[in-house]
Amino acid sequence: MIAHGGGPGPDPHRPLNGLSDVRAFFHTNATPLYFISPTPFNLLGIDRWVRNFYYLNYFDSYEGAHPRVFVPRRRDRIDFDCMGDVCNHLLCDPETREFIAGRGPGGKACFVMIDEQTQALARQAGLEVMAPPAELRHRLDSKVVMTRLADDAGVPSVPHVTGRVGSYDELSALAHSAGLGDDLVVEAAYGNAGSGTFFVRGQSDWEHCAGDVVGQAEVKVMKRIRNVEVCIEGVATRHGTVIGPAMTSLVGYPELTTSKGAWCGNDIWREVLPPAQTHAAREMVRKLGDVLSREGYRGYFEVDILHDLDSDELYLGEVNPRLSGASPMTNLTTEAYADMPLFLFHLLEYMDVEYELDIEEINSRWERGYGEDEVWGQLIINETSPDVELFTATPRTGVWRLDDDGRVSFARQGNDSASVDDDCEAFYMRVAAPGDLRCEGAQLGVLITRGHLQTDDYQLTERCLRWVKGFRAKFASTPLAPATPIVSRLVARA
Repeated sequence: MIAHGGGPGPDPHRPLNGLSDVRAFFHTNATPLYFISPTPFNLLGIDRWVRNFYYLNYFDSYEGAHPRVFVPRRRDRIDFDCMGDVCNHLLCDPETREFIAGRGPGGKACFVMIDEQTQALARQAGLEVMAPPAELRHRLDSKVVMTRLADDAGVPSVPHVTGRVGSYDELSALAHSAGLGDDLVVEAAYGNAGSGTFFVRGQSDWEHCAGDVVGQAEVKVMKRIRNVEVCIEGVATRHGTVIGPAMTSLVGYPELTTSKGAWCGNDIWREVLPPAQTHAAREMVRKLGDVLSREGYRGYFEVDILHDLDSDELYLGEVNPRLSGASPMTNLTTEAYADMPLFLFHLLEYMDVEYELDIEEINSRWERGYGEDEVWGQLIINETSPDVELFTATPRTGVWRLDDDGRVSFARQGNDSASVDDDCEAFYMRVAAPGDLRCEGAQLGVLITRGHLQTDDYQLTERCLRWVKGFRAKFASTPLAPATPIVSRLVARA
C-alpha cells in the first residue's frame, strides 16, 4: 500500500501490531468508506482520523461547505418516516450511486439503522456493509431478549417482569405478581430515544400509552426507581470488548423536548461515577460485550445503565447494538485519550486486515482517563411548541459564542467540536433549515460544548439554559401555507 504524499504506507501482509500501526493504517487508508445517514451527527470528526471517509447525507447541515459531506441535489422524496427510509432513498439515488462509483470499487458502508432492504441496496451499489446481519441486530435490539441474555450473564436489571398486557388491570396484576407495586415503567421490546418507554402510575397514564403497548407480544414491566441514566459504549472485537468512557444522559427536560422519557443530550466527564462504581459499570459492559460476541455480533454497541440514587445499585437499562446519539461524545473523549476514537475499533473489525492489540491494557488505561478538564456536553434541541409553521430562518452550522449577557452569536466556520476553544463556545450542527416544517417534536439542531450542562442535582445549568434560549431566538417562522410539503428531519439517538 502506498500512501498519497509519496511515503510508504503500512505493509498489507504484516498484521498491525499496536495502536500506532492502527493509526497509520487509517491515515493511509485507500478503501472508500461511507457513513450513510440523514446527517453526519453520529460520527462527527471521524473524517479527521480516516482517509477516504465520506458522509453521504440527505440533509445538508453544512450547506456544501464540508469537504467530506456529499448531499444529492435531488429532493424527490420528502416524506420519510424513519432513518432507514432516508438511507434506502440515498442508496437508490442515481447521483449518490454515481458519487460512490466515482471513488472506485471495494467501498464499505456503515449506518445507524439498517434492515434487509438496506443490506440489499448497499450490495447493489457495490458496497460491503460494516455491520452484523440485520436479522441478528434486530433480535438483539429487543429489550426483552437482551434482558434475558443479560440475566444469564449476571448483569442485573431493575426488578421487573415480562409478559403480555391488554388492559390496565392486566398490567397491574402482572406487576403485583412480581411485587413491583403500582408505580411502574413499561418498556416495549423496540423503541428508540425513549419512544418505547412509558411511566404508568394509574389508569390515566395507561390510557396515554395503551395504543403502543396493547398487542405487543411481550413487554418489560419494571418497578420505577429514582435513577440517573449512565451511558457507556463499547466495541465487541475478535480480541475482546473495548470499553469507552461513562456519561450521563439528559432526559425529558421540557426546555428541550416534549416527551418526559425522551433523551435530549449527554454530559461526559471523568467522575460520572465514583471509581468503584465506574469499574463495576465497565464490567457490566464487558460482560454484555461477551454476550454479544457469543451471539455472533461484532462491532459497536451502547449500554444504558441505571444508577439507583436511593440504593446506589447499578442496573441494566438497555443495550443498543449499533451507533447511538452518545457516539459523538464517546469518540470525542477517546480521541482526547491520545489513542484514537472508539469507532475506529469497529472499522478495524471490517477492514480485512489482521491486527494484534492488548485490549485489557487499553481498557485499563481508558478507565483511569486523561485530564480533569476533559468535560463535554451535548444538547439535542427539539421544537416544543404545538404550533405548526414554516421556518424562514434557522442558525447555521459552525462555532457560536455565548456572551456575558446571554446573547448567542456566530463566531466562525467549523466542521465539528474540535473547533471549540473554551466553555463560552459551542459547535452547532443545523438540522432544521429554512423551508422546513416547524412542529412539535421536530429536531432543530445539535449543540456540543465544553463543560457541564447539568448540575449536581440533575437540573440544567444556567449556562445551558442560556445556550438554549439564545439559539431558540435565532429561529423564525411563518404560518403554514395550504398544501405545504412536510420534510422529516432526523438526527439519530438510535
